[in-house]
Amino acid sequence: MRYNIYSLLKCQLLYCAFSSWNLVLGQIRYSIPEELQLGAFVGNIAEDLGLDVKQLSTRSFRLVSGPRKQYVEINLDTGILFVKDKIDREEICGRSLSCVLSLGGLLENPLKLYKVTVEILDVNDNDPTFPKRQFHLQISERSKAGMRFPLESAHDLDIGNNSVQKYELLPNDYFVLDVRTGEGKMPVLVLKSSLDRETESSHSLTLIAKDGGIPVRSGTVEIIIIVKDTNDNAPVFFQKDYRVSLLETAPTGTQVIILNATDSDDGLNGEIRYSLGSHTSATAREKFGVDAKTGKIHVKGRLDYEESNTFELIIQAIDGGSDPMSGHCVVSVNIIDVNDNPPDVTLTSLSRTISEAAPVGSVVALFSAADKDSGRNGLVQCQISNKLPFRLDSSLENFYGILVHQALDRENVSSYDITITCTDAGNPFLTSEKTVRVDVSDINDNAPRFTQSLYTAHVKENNVIGASIFSITAFDPDIGLNAQLTYSILETQVMNSSVSTYFSVNSETGVIFAQRSFDYEKSKNFRIQAQVMDRGTPPLASNVSVNIIVLDENDNIPVIVQPLAQFGSAAVETISRFAEPGYLVAKVSATDADAGQNARVSYAIFQATLHNLFTISPDTGEIWTIRRITNNDASEQRLVIIAKDNGNPSLSATVTIILSVHGGDTATFSGVSGSFGGPTFTPDLGLSLVIVLGGISIIFLVILVILAAMVHRSRNIISSQHCSLRLCCCAETRHSLNRIQKASRNLQIPSNYVEVFGGDPLSQRFRYESCSTLQSTKGHVINPNICRSNTDRNCAQNEFVRKENARMINSENCSNTLKNKVRTLLNGE
Repeated sequence: MRYNIYSLLKCQLLYCAFSSWNLVLGQIRYSIPEELQLGAFVGNIAEDLGLDVKQLSTRSFRLVSGPRKQYVEINLDTGILFVKDKIDREEICGRSLSCVLSLGGLLENPLKLYKVTVEILDVNDNDPTFPKRQFHLQISERSKAGMRFPLESAHDLDIGNNSVQKYELLPNDYFVLDVRTGEGKMPVLVLKSSLDRETESSHSLTLIAKDGGIPVRSGTVEIIIIVKDTNDNAPVFFQKDYRVSLLETAPTGTQVIILNATDSDDGLNGEIRYSLGSHTSATAREKFGVDAKTGKIHVKGRLDYEESNTFELIIQAIDGGSDPMSGHCVVSVNIIDVNDNPPDVTLTSLSRTISEAAPVGSVVALFSAADKDSGRNGLVQCQISNKLPFRLDSSLENFYGILVHQALDRENVSSYDITITCTDAGNPFLTSEKTVRVDVSDINDNAPRFTQSLYTAHVKENNVIGASIFSITAFDPDIGLNAQLTYSILETQVMNSSVSTYFSVNSETGVIFAQRSFDYEKSKNFRIQAQVMDRGTPPLASNVSVNIIVLDENDNIPVIVQPLAQFGSAAVETISRFAEPGYLVAKVSATDADAGQNARVSYAIFQATLHNLFTISPDTGEIWTIRRITNNDASEQRLVIIAKDNGNPSLSATVTIILSVHGGDTATFSGVSGSFGGPTFTPDLGLSLVIVLGGISIIFLVILVILAAMVHRSRNIISSQHCSLRLCCCAETRHSLNRIQKASRNLQIPSNYVEVFGGDPLSQRFRYESCSTLQSTKGHVINPNICRSNTDRNCAQNEFVRKENARMINSENCSNTLKNKVRTLLNGE
C-alpha cells in the first residue's frame, strides 16, 4: 500500500526542466518522493538532455556528487537515472523546507557539464510525537475561567502538510483547547470553568496531535492536572525573543547572555530557577548551558559555523511556589564565521593515463575547490607549477580543469606528479594541496632498431634441416604493443629460388633457422635481408643485412686422379729389377673437394706384397724403393695405397698398383698371389719407419766412411764396376743410401733435386742429387761452393750425367742393348 502511494506521488510530482546558461551546458531537475525502493526510476537523462544513449558510454558520462553521498546512479546502457541507496529526507535535510541533491553530469571528449538537481519530496512517514509520554500541570484552584496553560508542542520529522497541522483535546468538563500560531503551532489548554480541588483534585486529559498527510498520522499525550491552591503568578521575561552573535572560535565557558525574569509573587513563589526548555534541540543542549540561579547562558561545547550557524534556545523560568508557574523566552544565537577551514579540493574527473600524442588543450583532470567558510574566507584561488607541461583552466564555474599545455614525450618523462595548491582569501589565509599522478601512455613513435648494423653468422654444411643458425636482436624504446617485435626475412631470390626455401626466422625470438641442408662446395655464403616490425598502429620497421657463411665439413672423400686405374680397379706400373734404393717407382695424386684441413690429403701404404720393399711420401704420394729388388722377390708386387684427408673424422680412398718387375732371372719366383697372402693390414708404419731410419742411419755412417776412402781411388777402379751401375750413374751409386733416406718417409724429399724424364720404355725416372752429391768426370766430388745458383747446380748435374752416360756407351763391359737405351735417353734430353 505504501509503495503504491509512493508510485502515485512520483507520477504526480515527477517533472523535469531543461534550460541553458552561459557556463554550464544545461540543467535538468527531477522531483522524487523519499523512501523509494532501490532501483526505482527517477528519470531518463539521455532522453531529457537530448543525448544519444551510445554517447553515455563512449564519452564516459558520470555523475558527480561532490563530498555528499551519491544516492542515485545512471545506467549507461539505457540512460535511466535510478535510486542507488535509501533516501530518507529527514536524514539528509532535517527540518529544511527544501531538500535538493545537486549533481553534476559530466561528458568527456569534448568536456561538457550538465547540472542535475533531484528534489526529495517529503512523504508522510513519521508520526507526530510529544517530548513526553505525560504532561503534568499544577493548576491552582484559584485559577479563573479563561486562564491559559501552554503545553509542549508535538514534533513531526516530516515537513509541510505532513507535519503537525492540528491538535484535538478529548471532551471534558473543565478544559478546552486553543492553538497558538506563529513560528509553530503550540497547543494551549484553556480553563473554561473554575476548579474545585476538594471536589476533584486531579484531571486526566488526552491531547491528540495530527498531521496533514494522507493518510493522517497522529500522536497522543496524557495531560495530568493536579489542582492546588498556591502560586497564581508566572515568571515574566522582559523580552520574549533575544538575539545575540558569537564567534565560532569562542572557547568553552564564554558568556553568551544573562537573562532576568521577574515574578510578582513573594517568597518561594517569587524565586525563579532557569533551565533549557524541552523544545530546545539536542544539538543546542550540547553547545550551550544556562546557570539555574543567575540565568547566565554560556558556551558548553565547540562551535563550528560550518556545522550550524544559528541556534535557538528555549529558556524556561519556573518560580518556587507550591504551584510553580513558568515563563518562556527564545534566545537566538548567530554564529560568526572565522577563517578556520582550508580549501577543500575534490577531484571530479582524473585521466590517470594520457597519451603522449595528446594535443595541447586536452583535459587531464577536473576538480572543484570549495571552502566551508563564508564571505572572503570562502573565496578560493588555485594554481599548479608552471614548470610542468600543463596549465590550469578556471573558465568553468566552481570547477578547474588541468589541460595539456606542451607536447608530451613518454620516452623522456613517463609520469608527472601535479600538485594543486588552493588558497582562500581569509586573514590569515589558509592553503590546501593535493597531488595527482598522471602517467603518459605510449604511442608508436619509435621504430625498432637492431643491435648491429650487419650480422655475420656461420653454419656448417650438411646441417640438420630446421636447426637454428643465428639469432638477431632488436629493441624498441616504446612499451606495450608498440615494443612487441616481430621478425621476418624479406623476400628475395637466392640461386633462382625464394629465400624462404633456404631460411626462416622465429617471428618472436629472432632465431634464424635453416630450411635446407647446405653444401659448401656449391654455395659458400648467403646475404639475406631481415626485418623487425613492432605491433604499433601504424607499425614501424627496420631492416638489417645478415651475412651467412657456410663452413666446410669433411664430407668429400679424396679422389685419386693419378695413376689412372687400368684393367678394372688396379693400375699397372713397371720397375726394373736393378732399381737402386730410393728409386721413384710411381706417384699417387688425389684431390679433395673440401677446403682447408679437410682437403689436405696424406698417403700411406695400406697393403703390400712385401712391406719392406717400398715406402711412400705422405705429402706428395711418391712411392720409393727402400732396398734393392732381389731375385727372391716376386716379379709382381701389389701395393694398396690409401689417400686420407685431414678431416675429423677422416675420409679415405684407395688405389691398387701392380708393379711388374722386369729384368733378371724370374724363373724361381712365385706369382703375386702366392706372396700376397690375401688382404692384410700393414704393420704400424710409425714403428717400422723408426726401425728403418735407425738402420739406415747406421748404414749411412758406414757408407760415408767407405765413400770417403773411395773418393781417393782412381777412376779406373770406379769404371770397373758392373755396367748396370754406370747406367744409374756413379753418383747414384755413391749416394744411393741418401735416396733410401729420402724414401723412408720420415725423410722429407729434399728441395734440391731435379727430375729427368727419359724415353725408357719402362717409364723410369732418373734422379740426380744436386751439387752437393755430384762428382766430376775426373772422379772428383764437385764442390758445392762452385754452384752459385740453382742454374749452376743444374748445369753441373746435367754435365755430369752426359759425361757418365757417354762413357758407358764407350765401355766394353756394357751390352749393346744398354748402350742403345742410354743413347735414346740422351737423344730425348
